[in-house]
Amino acid sequence: MSVSDAPLAAILGCAGLRPTREECALFADVRPLGFILFGRNVDSPSQVADLVGELRASAGRPDAMVLIDQEGGRVRRLGPPHWRAAPPQGVFGALYDRDPALGREAVRLNTRLLAQDLLALGIDVDCLPLADVRHPDGHDIIGDRSYGSAPEVVADLGRVCVDALLESGVLPVIKHLPGHGRALADSHKHLPVVPASRADLEAVDFSPFRALKDVVMGMTAHVVYSAIDPDRAATLSPIVVKEIIRTHIGFDGLLVTDDLSMKALNGDFTARARQSLEAGCDVVLHCNGDWDEMRAVVAGCRPLDAAGLDRVARARAVQQGPAPFDAAAAAARLEDLLAP
Repeated sequence: MSVSDAPLAAILGCAGLRPTREECALFADVRPLGFILFGRNVDSPSQVADLVGELRASAGRPDAMVLIDQEGGRVRRLGPPHWRAAPPQGVFGALYDRDPALGREAVRLNTRLLAQDLLALGIDVDCLPLADVRHPDGHDIIGDRSYGSAPEVVADLGRVCVDALLESGVLPVIKHLPGHGRALADSHKHLPVVPASRADLEAVDFSPFRALKDVVMGMTAHVVYSAIDPDRAATLSPIVVKEIIRTHIGFDGLLVTDDLSMKALNGDFTARARQSLEAGCDVVLHCNGDWDEMRAVVAGCRPLDAAGLDRVARARAVQQGPAPFDAAAAAARLEDLLAP
C-alpha cells in the first residue's frame, strides 16, 4: 500500500448492532484503518459476523482491522450464552506461581480458545496481553487483569499469550504502554498521575514491555508519569512516546492510543486526535460510537504515514495460521488445570 492511498490513521466504533447509513457514509469517506467492537455491538454470532463484514465493506477495505478487548474476566465483549466465560489473566499468574510450566500451558490453551472465537467472527485483532505489573496500591482497574506483581512473570506469560495469538492468526496488542499498574485512578474516569521515580519505573513497570518490545501492535496509557513528563498523559506526550516507548523500551510496532473518549483526557476531540499523532502515536482509537465525538476525532486525523504503513505491513506479515488446534481437548485440559 502506498502513502497516496493510505487509510485514515484511526480505529473507530459504531453505535449499535449494525452501522447506520450515516456511519457507513462516514467510513466510506474517511476509510479508517480499522474498527473496534464493544458489548453494545454484540448480540449473536451471526449478527457479529455480519457486522464485521458490513464495517469492512463500508470502508471499502476487506483487510480493515477489526479489534476487540477479549481478555476474560471483567473485560470481555463476547460472553455467555454464545461464548465461553474465560477467566481473568490473574488466574494464570496464580497458577504460574505454583507451577510455571502449568501456568504457561494454561495461558496458551486459554488464548487459543479466545482466538478461535474471534476468528469465527472475522475479528483479527485482540487487545491482549496486558504487560502492566500489578501494584498492591494500584487502582483495581488493572487488578486481576494483570498476570501479577513480578515483572518477569508478566513478561513470561505475556510472551506465551502473544505467541498463541499469532499461532491462531490473530494479532496481539500489548497494553498499556509504558505501564498502567501503578496508577491510583481509573483512566476511564480520571487522569492518573504516577509520581514514582524514573529508576523505579524502569526497573519494574517498563520491564515487561522491554521484554516484549517486538510485539507488532501496542496501546498507550492515559497516565501522567511525573518524573518524565509532568504535564501530559503518555498518549499525548512526545517525551513519553519517543524517549520511553520508542527508545528506552524499544517498541517499534504500530502504536495505537487508548480510547480518546476516556475521561483522563480533556479538551475537544479534534485536538486530542491531532495531539496524539503529533506526540508520535501511529493511530488514534475512538470507541464509544458517539457520532459527534467521532466526527471531531476524524477531523483531527491524517492518513497513516509511511512509518505507520510499514508497521501495519510488518504486523500483517507475522499474521499466520491458524495452526491446527483441537478446541474440545484444549477446553477439557484447561478445565483440569484450573480446577480448585
